[in-house]
Amino acid sequence: MYEECSAFSQAGMRDCLATKAKSSRKALQQAEANAAKALSQWDEDSKYANQAKAKLAESNRAFSKYRETQCRFSASLSGGGAGNAHEIGRLACEAELNHRRAEQLRNAVSHLPLK
Repeated sequence: MYEECSAFSQAGMRDCLATKAKSSRKALQQAEANAAKALSQWDEDSKYANQAKAKLAESNRAFSKYRETQCRFSASLSGGGAGNAHEIGRLACEAELNHRRAEQLRNAVSHLPLK
């Protein structure tokens, strides 16, 4: 994410990464919704589909907590950095982790046989 926004000043980089983080949140929300929809359409006994949907919701909550903690850590690596340094680190982390999670979810349900 840094590389894609590196052509800008520090303030411009922060704005670029904020846009990428916002876009990644939307992509993740869509991936979560698509995964839940795939589980609802899964050609499997409803007992197992419902268990998987509950585990998906649990996993989504755990990921959210992990992302928050990990990105605070990432931001802290700016040390005494001035200006937008901490926020740049946090936004880059958020965008990257959201994109990875969205891909994980897409891959997880891509093989499910649907009704």
